Amino acid sequence: MAKARSRTTARKIKDKWKAKNWYNILAPPSFDNITIADTLSDNPNKLINRVTEVSLQDLTNDFRKSHIKLFFKINKIEDNNALTQFIGHELTSDYLRRMIRRKRSKIDGVYDVNTRDGASIRVKPFATTDKRIQNSQKKIVRDTMKQTIYDQAKISTLSEFIQFIIDGKLGSEVYKKCKKLYPVKRVEVNKTEVLKSPSITIEEKKVKKEEKIEDTEEIKEKTTKNEDKKEEKTKVETKKKEPEIKKTEKTTKKEDKKEEKTKVETKKKEPKSTKNKTDKK
Repeated sequence: MAKARSRTTARKIKDKWKAKNWYNILAPPSFDNITIADTLSDNPNKLINRVTEVSLQDLTNDFRKSHIKLFFKINKIEDNNALTQFIGHELTSDYLRRMIRRKRSKIDGVYDVNTRDGASIRVKPFATTDKRIQNSQKKIVRDTMKQTIYDQAKISTLSEFIQFIIDGKLGSEVYKKCKKLYPVKRVEVNKTEVLKSPSITIEEKKVKKEEKIEDTEEIKEKTTKNEDKKEEKTKVETKKKEPEIKKTEKTTKKEDKKEEKTKVETKKKEPKSTKNKTDKK
C-alpha cells in the first residue's frame, strides 16, 4: 500500500520549471526600448514591481560608463515583454573611492527637485577639492550646486533631466559655475531616486537617425567649403604678395649693382695713389 501511495504522489507532482515562461525585460523609451535581461515566471503578475540593475555600459556599449548603475522597475506586461520605468541610478563604490582621498574636502548635497512634466526626483551630488577648505567655502559651493540643479530641472522633463545627469553635463555645468567662486576639482552626481512618476504628458522631440546622418553630411560639406575658401584666400594673398616680392628682388639687384660699381671705382683709384707715392720719393 505504501508503494502505491508513493507512486500516485510522484505522478501528482508537477515540474514547476515547465509551467514557467520566459519574459524579455525592456528598457523605457528614453533608452530606446533595449532588452535589459530575460526572466522566468509562471504568472506574469508576479513580475510587476521587480527591480533590475544594469550598467550603462551594457546599454550604450561605452566602457567609459561602466561605473554607472541604472535601476529599472517592471510596471507593465505585454505578451512576453515586461515594460519598465527608470527609478534611479548610482555610482559604483570603487569609482567613488578613487576620487575621494585624504587631505581633501568632499561637499555633499541632497535636493528634491520637480521637473517640467510633474515628476519628483531626489538628486545627491558631491564635489571634491585638491585641499581642505573652510565651511564658508563649502556653503558657497553647495548653494551653487543647488541653484544649477533646480534651474535645470525646471526646464527639462524627467527623461531629459536623467539623460543630462548620466551624460555628465550637469556635473560639468556645476563645475563651471563653482570654478568662478572656488577651484573645485570634480563634480559628480552620486545617486538619484525617482520619488514621483511624471503626471503630465509632454511630447519630446526625438531626432531620427536619418536626420542625424543628414546633419553630419551637411557639417562635412560646410567644412569642405570653408577649407576651399581658405585655400582661395591664401592663393589671392600670395598673388598680391608677388609684386611686392618682385619689387624687393629688383631693389636688391640695384643695390648689388651699386656695390659692384663702388668696388670698381675703388680699384681704379688705388693705382693713382701708389703712383703719387713713387713721385714724391
